[in-house]
Amino acid sequence: MRFLIRSRPRPVLAGFAAAAAAMAVAVPAAASASTASAATVVSPVVGHVYVNDNTAGANTIGAFDRHSDGTLTPEAGSPFAAGGAGTGAGLASQGALQISPDGRFLIAADAGSNQVSVLRIGSGGSLKLVPGGVISSRGVLPVSVAVHDDLVYVANAGNGGSNYTGFRLGLNGRLAPISGSTIALPDGAQPGDVLFNGTGKLAGTRVGTSLIDSFTVRHDGRLTAAPGSPFPAQRLGPFGSEFRPTNPDQLFVSNAHAGTGAGTVSAFSDSSDGTLSPIGSSPFADSQTAPCWVEITHDGQFLFTVNTASGTISRYSIAAGGALTLLGSTPVGATGGVGAVDARLSPNGAYLFVDESRIGAVSAFAVHGGDLTELATSPTSLPAGAAPAGIVVT
Repeated sequence: MRFLIRSRPRPVLAGFAAAAAAMAVAVPAAASASTASAATVVSPVVGHVYVNDNTAGANTIGAFDRHSDGTLTPEAGSPFAAGGAGTGAGLASQGALQISPDGRFLIAADAGSNQVSVLRIGSGGSLKLVPGGVISSRGVLPVSVAVHDDLVYVANAGNGGSNYTGFRLGLNGRLAPISGSTIALPDGAQPGDVLFNGTGKLAGTRVGTSLIDSFTVRHDGRLTAAPGSPFPAQRLGPFGSEFRPTNPDQLFVSNAHAGTGAGTVSAFSDSSDGTLSPIGSSPFADSQTAPCWVEITHDGQFLFTVNTASGTISRYSIAAGGALTLLGSTPVGATGGVGAVDARLSPNGAYLFVDESRIGAVSAFAVHGGDLTELATSPTSLPAGAAPAGIVVT
């Protein structure tokens, strides 16, 4: 049995029809004696966007109604208590918030309290902490979460407790540790991402020591290291990563620490035993600084990487064999975009949403093949004190 990378969420649809119908708002003629009656049509709600606010002290999850035109409006009651604590600072990781494949639960890293929280998604998109839903991350500084079916892995990045460790997600939303699942990492490894691929493998990036872990996943949920793992990264600072949705044996990893204007993205072939081999002339130039977060379109044709220090999003086309061709870079508008972090596509692929950690906001881009256009309404502010890390779009 093999597993999926951060499984694409299925939309949580219950109640959306009623919500959409309620979005058509009429302005009565009586509202103004000098004007005729008018109607303002608001784009219907078609999904939600959730952000791990990573707020210091009591952590929260910001929630937004996602409208069909890509605009966002705060969900009633947002932000919602996560149950643990955040750090109030950037986590330098990808995937600190994930959704269960059935769309019922969010799983959040509470990096400030060394915990993981599970919240139930209500029919209208609201969130409620699952009873008993806060559990130890079994390490120090949890920063990334990977999910497939009921299998959950967490990357802990802090010295004295850095590891990958596994859990089972129960039907009630509670996490149970998997005995013998923990893979200890040395101090300074600083794992930045952990992810499943779709064919029984798990990968993880060690940003601090420029290594990439590769494992096969056993039926009991425990991991077996691939021959030769961990593999040397092709450049310093392997950071965000994603398996190609249409070919889970192709792994793409951003290299963030090569210096100003020297960012790259690596492409690897992942063999049946987890061995990683570079594809073609990998790594592929990004010509920006600090490419960190990676997202691939659902059809597997295009890759986007967020350049945190340049304030841009680089755009690549992906050939059938996995080679990348740089198409260009799109600026993230607010404050030059510096500090933009996690990115996630909408389920239909029409919009890309990006955490902007520096200003505590979420930006939105329309996607047209390999082109991006930031919406005029972007960005949308997060709650005060948010240092966003992780984003989910339904």
